[in-house]
Parts: sequence; C-alpha cells; structure tokens
Amino acid sequence: MNFKKITDSETTITELMLPSYANFGGKVHGGILLSLMDKVAYVTATKHCASYCVTVAVDGVEFLNPVEVGDLLSLKASVNYVGNTSMIIGIRVETLNPKTGIAQHTNSCYFTMAAKDDDGKLIAVPGLAIETETQLRRFCEGIELKKLAKQKRALLKSNLTHLSVSALRAICLSEKCSISNKLDS
Repeated sequence: MNFKKITDSETTITELMLPSYANFGGKVHGGILLSLMDKVAYVTATKHCASYCVTVAVDGVEFLNPVEVGDLLSLKASVNYVGNTSMIIGIRVETLNPKTGIAQHTNSCYFTMAAKDDDGKLIAVPGLAIETETQLRRFCEGIELKKLAKQKRALLKSNLTHLSVSALRAICLSEKCSISNKLDS
C-alpha cells in the first residue's frame, strides 16, 4: 500500500475579507466562510490523493467569533484520517486584524472528502504515514468521527418511527415546544 506523509498535503490559505462578503450585520457571511473551508478541504484532499475529490459531509462547524471585514482569514488544513475512498480533513480557521495584530480562532471543523476517478467512480486513497503524537491523536479522532457519522445517519434514517407518541412527548418535556393534544388520537 502507498502511504503519504500528512505534511505533504497540509494547506494554508489566507484571504482578505472584503466588504462584498458582509452580511446584514456587517460581519463576514457564514456562507463565504463555508465556501472557503470547502476550497481548502478540496485542495488538501486532492494533494493527498492526486485525484478529483468531492465533499461528502461537514461536521463541527460552530462560529466561535465573528469575522470582520478587513480581517485576514487563514484556513489551515490537514488530512487527519483516511478510509478506503474517503478522507477526513481537519480545518482550523483564524483571523488576524492587520491593524491591531490581534489573532482569533474562529472555528475548527471537519470535512469528509471522497476521491473519484475521471468517470466519477470512487477510488482508493493512499494511507497516512503518521509521524507525531498529534497526528496519531487526530487519526484516532477520525475513527471516532466516522463511528458518530454512522450513528447520526442511522438516527436520521429511522426518523424515530420506532417510538410511540407518548415516548416522543416524554423526550420533549423539558424542551421549548407545545405539542397538540390532537397527536394522541
């Protein structure tokens, strides 16, 4: 099997946040940030497997701090885990205010990317040559993320149809919702 070093595909992209990226609140729109994250995930995955890649899933996107117009946004990505045809790309997003020099972590997330051939069929990706404790921890996190993704897909497919209305009501007791009595009939 072919193994590649994680450092061979690590990618950092830095981009100036322009006024045209702003939302109605004056901050950079989350959709712009997601697009940039998808771009850096694609570049990293493609560098690892030397083929076309597609986004399969996005996990863990939580915007911790706003991104301001005028900030320099840096996206740092690496292949954290590989399966047979897919890769989990870890991304750390940081801003730098060029006037003040203040840097902030805005989010970290994971993109699952799959490799495809010229006919659009899934193809095997190279393995990872793990060289540091951090890389080993991230690979093991990838194993756990893969397990959680399978559980999430199973839950969403089940639509909780195996539960009765009374069981569903019980789940919602401490939640902020009002459930119609018509559901009992």
